[in-house]
Amino acid sequence: MNHYSIGIDIGGTNTDIGLVSTSGQVVSRRRLPTANYLRATEFMQAIGDAIGQLMDEHSLTDIRSIGIGAPNGNPQTGSIEANTPNLSIKERIPFLEVLGNRFHVPVALDNDANAAAIGEMIYGGAKSLQHFIMLTMGTGIGSGIVINRQILHGSTGTAGELGHTIVQPDGRLCGCGRKGCLEMYASARGICQNYVEAAQAHGKVLSEKEIRTLTCQMVGEAALAGDPIAMAAYDTTARWLGIALANAVAFSAPEAIFLMGGPTRAGEALMTPLKHFFEENLLFLYKDTVQLRFSELNLNEAAILGAAALGEAAISAAPHAQ
Repeated sequence: MNHYSIGIDIGGTNTDIGLVSTSGQVVSRRRLPTANYLRATEFMQAIGDAIGQLMDEHSLTDIRSIGIGAPNGNPQTGSIEANTPNLSIKERIPFLEVLGNRFHVPVALDNDANAAAIGEMIYGGAKSLQHFIMLTMGTGIGSGIVINRQILHGSTGTAGELGHTIVQPDGRLCGCGRKGCLEMYASARGICQNYVEAAQAHGKVLSEKEIRTLTCQMVGEAALAGDPIAMAAYDTTARWLGIALANAVAFSAPEAIFLMGGPTRAGEALMTPLKHFFEENLLFLYKDTVQLRFSELNLNEAAILGAAALGEAAISAAPHAQ
């Protein structure tokens, strides 16, 4: 008999909720528009209702566990902390307490990129690796750092914020309040800004409507079609990302770095210049030792699978399991 867990991937734009079998299959999903919620209670109520719908859809009376991958997710408290960049909800969101009480199962939470890293390690291209970095590219930039097949949490449980390393002093203003963070140059919105600036450099004037409706997907498709402005935008993205990843190698010495998220749909339009700038800035000790690879899992599925794995691991720590 198959048993099921819930994996929840919370992003700044959308929240994906998946019903995951013990064999690692995402058998059913729901999506909520994260940005539409401003209160923690309303958001948690909607997530709980979606879990109930998934259970009803498959005639389930219970589930094994719930795992959550979230921006600024604190594994020590089981909550998303208040004033998290890229989330419209600025209150503390106590998932472990609320969902645990509602469904009476073990609940675990970690940074969304850490959850994606676990998904890649268990189900994807990092199955045989001991040391790697997962970079998630979307509304923001997240990263999970794995050393000896263990997620690096640090003293506060929040280690691995490569998206908020500064690549351009006094650069673009970031949602965290500082200037020049990597995610302002290599996230989906950063890529759109790179395109706007590249258009200006090419003497093309974009209307306010063109700027307002521009998406990262549009830039990626244009780059793949050979559009010089879009290709220049991805060159800018690759430059800053290559520098940041070269710096990350210097302190963690991974075997590979995996990229996942919407901007990776641009494929070689991103990867080819990224490899160039990465190797150009890499310390000589690490030359030709680190692979740059796209995630081997379906887009966004790694985070759901990784989150579900977090919940499964929490079962052994639950009181009823003692």
